[in-house]
Amino acid sequence: MGEILTIEEIGALFPFEWVLLGDPRTDSSQKLLEGRVLFHSHDRNDVDRKLLELRPSRFAFRYMGDLPEHTAMIL
Repeated sequence: MGEILTIEEIGALFPFEWVLLGDPRTDSSQKLLEGRVLFHSHDRNDVDRKLLELRPSRFAFRYMGDLPEHTAMIL
């Protein structure tokens, strides 16, 4: 998956999955607009392990759906 995709395209391809993005692009208010899919999984721990393996210089990750109950976001 080498191409840059919009968040909408990524959500359509990987609904209800965690997605690790390389080369994320944001707008002026830091809203995530697009990126290159590096990895995806239903399990957040799998994405965390892949992040440690790949160690991309610029990345973002996002859950492509409503956040599961009891999920905390830390910025």
